[in-house]
Amino acid sequence: MTAPGTPGDPDGHACADPDIADPDIADPDIAEAVAGELALLDPAVRVSRARAAELLDPGFVEVGASGRRWTYEEMLAELPEMSGATEAGPRYEPTAFAAALLAPGVVHLTYETLLDGRRARRSSLWRRDPDAPAGTGLRMYYHQGTPVPEADVQP
Repeated sequence: MTAPGTPGDPDGHACADPDIADPDIADPDIAEAVAGELALLDPAVRVSRARAAELLDPGFVEVGASGRRWTYEEMLAELPEMSGATEAGPRYEPTAFAAALLAPGVVHLTYETLLDGRRARRSSLWRRDPDAPAGTGLRMYYHQGTPVPEADVQP
């Protein structure tokens, strides 16, 4: 499923599937949400306000691993400076994806990331805005990252 230059591969070479556990990955909405999620972990997207804006819903809200609440504008402004935004630095390693189609055009994703020795559990909602222009794809509407306590990390 991944192509050259996708997240998880610091050298830009094709890397293995990000461990997607959901049997419905063939659903186009789920596949689109997973692709969008992986794109948002890619340093090239993180430093591009225009590309990130295509993937984040204007109503976007995130509750970060720190507990901070981020809005759409705050995230677009700060994303280029956040962890995982440089090609030479540490990169997010996503694993254990699971997905649920909640309704047509609404997808819930859960997964874990490892970045520079820190593990987090992540949850996001992707939606297709019915008021958006035709052809507008799914966009991340909500995201939450929760640090995994060291005692809870599975080998």
